[in-house]
Amino acid sequence: MKKVIAIATISVLLSAAIPPMSGVGAEPAYAQTDKIRIDAAGATFAFPLLDLWRVKYQEVEPNVTFNYQSIGSGGGVKNHIEKTVNFGATDAPLTDAEYDAALGTITIPEMIGAISVAYNIEGVKGLNISEEALCGIFLGDISNWNDDTIAADNPNAELPDAEIATVHRSDGSGTTFAFTSYLSKTCPDWDEQVGAAKSVPWPVGLGSPGNEGVAGTIRSTSNSIGYVTLAYSFQNDLETANIQNGDHTNFVAPSIETASAASGTAAFWLPGAEESWRDVDLLAAPGFDSYPITSFSYLILHPDLGEVRSIDDRAQAEAIIDMIAWMITDGQQYSSQLLYVPIADTVSNIGLKGLSQITYNGEQLYTGATNVWNSETNAASIDDSIADLHAQYTDGEMDQSTFLNLMAQIAELHELYEQNLIDDDRLSDALINILP
Repeated sequence: MKKVIAIATISVLLSAAIPPMSGVGAEPAYAQTDKIRIDAAGATFAFPLLDLWRVKYQEVEPNVTFNYQSIGSGGGVKNHIEKTVNFGATDAPLTDAEYDAALGTITIPEMIGAISVAYNIEGVKGLNISEEALCGIFLGDISNWNDDTIAADNPNAELPDAEIATVHRSDGSGTTFAFTSYLSKTCPDWDEQVGAAKSVPWPVGLGSPGNEGVAGTIRSTSNSIGYVTLAYSFQNDLETANIQNGDHTNFVAPSIETASAASGTAAFWLPGAEESWRDVDLLAAPGFDSYPITSFSYLILHPDLGEVRSIDDRAQAEAIIDMIAWMITDGQQYSSQLLYVPIADTVSNIGLKGLSQITYNGEQLYTGATNVWNSETNAASIDDSIADLHAQYTDGEMDQSTFLNLMAQIAELHELYEQNLIDDDRLSDALINILP
């Protein structure tokens, strides 16, 4: 059964009210003196965070060494299917064909990030780019920076009479999947002519491998534009464009705050870790301050690690599960340092439950907590919750917009509960974290 997730802005309230769960997993069953190496490969999108986790986790478990190869989501999925790495990482959920090739894959969301549109135009800062303009640029229909479509949204910018050089990924990439999915969603011409995938037939432009390569090419190429994870724009001191939001009411700069708004403006469904994540979509989300090119990044594991040829024994399998449990709980505190959005506690719970389903030769590996917080609220409290909100609104403690937003969330939860789509515990947990 699919699990409804409270909108991500609630996670801010959750985080404030409930401290991070320290030591969420059970004590490692493997000997503390064993030297264990964990190998993974895949997405460049999350590499800065994964590399920081590598350092921080060794402070927690000094005998565990984590080696991550930043080769792109396409390579990560390929290695996952071929079982040549302990686990993979991808920004694009597995396709149906990929899932069929790796049946039972457990998908663990690890973070949320903004894909920035970076550019290199001398003297131009704060460039506004509409959906129409971005589509036209990457289709090659808009080829000069002083094109009327761009100029109309930048009346005070001195746009050069210069040819636009677009830069894209040359490797199979989850970042490309998210970016082209955004273009397909907002531009019918792109959807018809090119489509969305980890690798597409680009109509124009220069190809470079990895987020690192695209960032480097933009930095070294005058009048260029391309797409990279926000962390790479920041690290390479690149200018980033303000992109038209999903409502067409604002041009929004990429940031932790605007990516969080994009993931939390509208309620959305998330599947269980053991299900397909193909249809999960945060792109072009509504909201005045929602950055429209925002995406999850995922870790992918086989359901029985005993069948993964790169895993030597149960001790190594246990170390892998324990490290990932740490990444999606305590490790989230490091996300914002690198301009990623920490996943909501409810999303951490999906990951922990997914880890509890993974085995080694049929025997369960993870026996730690599968919930990062506990609720004492029962389902009958929904009426009290509504009354409490109404009282706060009537007394002037809450503005109308906030009141209507929270009431809509409670109404949706009540409907889901009545349809038996969520149980008492999930309803109670969501309620206690919705209320201010």
